Amino acid sequence: MRVNADFNDFACVTPERYQWVTSPSAGVERMMLDRIGDEVARATSLVRYAPNTQFSRHTHGGGEEILVLEGVFADEHGRYPAGSYLRNPIGTGHTPQIGDEGALILVKLHQFDPDDILQLAVPAHRLPWQPDRRAGITYKMLHTYGGERVSLERWEADTQVTYPPLGGGLELFVLQGSLISDKSEYVAGSWCRFPCGAAPQLKAGSEGVQLYLKRGHLAVINAPDQ
Repeated sequence: MRVNADFNDFACVTPERYQWVTSPSAGVERMMLDRIGDEVARATSLVRYAPNTQFSRHTHGGGEEILVLEGVFADEHGRYPAGSYLRNPIGTGHTPQIGDEGALILVKLHQFDPDDILQLAVPAHRLPWQPDRRAGITYKMLHTYGGERVSLERWEADTQVTYPPLGGGLELFVLQGSLISDKSEYVAGSWCRFPCGAAPQLKAGSEGVQLYLKRGHLAVINAPDQ
């Protein structure tokens, strides 16, 4: 399976284009944002858990990165409310067990550097916003490794950012508000991926914007062996 699999092109999925598909576990649905592979895949997805559901135990052959968007994600290691950021390196495993709240997560699979072995559970919703050197922007740094940087950013209304050519690409998910790029406005729930070499010009909407941002991770694209 290949979904938005040409990483040389800009890709974007907005909420009106969501197409949820069932997973092998009852009560669990996926919205595929990009994917190379079948059930084992290099993938970026939204995953929606109905209340009181469980996903079968699995090992992260290529690592797993999670941002909890709604509800409470849980496994045998803990409970993680909306705003939590998790990193499960290559070789780790767990059994997601969702309670009465249900959960919606943004998850990225098979996108870890093999040497990035730090396991994280960051209560990002509790972290203070830090002032950025760019006017009108505050941020929360979630993870850095090599050239990869993962953060949350909050831009005031009409704040504009022009990026230099991106050596390792840029990926974002709009959490609140809206973002404008090339005269298109991307509302909350929109996912966009800019390829290596792109120099995007972005602007916060009239009510500002809050974003998940991941940079520097698209220079090398490896799909897992099936």
